Amino acid sequence: MTEHPGTHLGRLRVAAVAVLLMALAACATPFNANVSRFRTQLPAPEGQTFVVVADDPKLAGGLEFATYAALVRDQIAKQGFTPVDDPAKATLIVRFDYGVDSGRERIRSSPGMGGFWSPWYGPGFYGRGFYGPRWGGWGGGPWAMGWYDPFFDGGIDSYTVFTSGISLKIDRAVDNQRLFEGKAEAVSTSNRLQYLVPNLIQAMFTNFPGNSGETVRISIAPEKK
Repeated sequence: MTEHPGTHLGRLRVAAVAVLLMALAACATPFNANVSRFRTQLPAPEGQTFVVVADDPKLAGGLEFATYAALVRDQIAKQGFTPVDDPAKATLIVRFDYGVDSGRERIRSSPGMGGFWSPWYGPGFYGRGFYGPRWGGWGGGPWAMGWYDPFFDGGIDSYTVFTSGISLKIDRAVDNQRLFEGKAEAVSTSNRLQYLVPNLIQAMFTNFPGNSGETVRISIAPEKK
């Protein structure tokens, strides 16, 4: 029996809607944060006070830094440590830093179903890259592999992704001995620090302080549009 043209068109519409819904679902998927932490034995929280300061002097005194530092302070306070405002009264100095790079362009080209993103291009974090002096060198990066993308037009397309990161260091105030240092970074399509930094802080303090020398991947909620 010959299929009515309208029926065929209807099926195409249904298929198109299904593909669109899949694309929207893909946009809503979370990105992952890689968290590396190193530590000695942290002191018991009782009787220990701390203050959060900017590891980068350029961030010190800024309202933006104060906003994110407050999130760090709340997380450490949940561990039982007591926050103070005066570094002279703190037994622990928490040094905090954050940032996002200027983005890298992903190029994709595929003749059939499926796609593979080529290595990204563009400057790194403030021109230095996340693996430069500021971040201590993590080597290569966790997203050196390509991204699979089922939605393409068979030609060449480009997309911008951003690498964001935070660093956290805890020193004993009396002798500046390093007790903890950690880094969290993520690759996403967003460069909004207001979205990225709180989520990276959440990732840093998931199962805090973690196992020394271990890198874990922690899922971060997608940005609400």
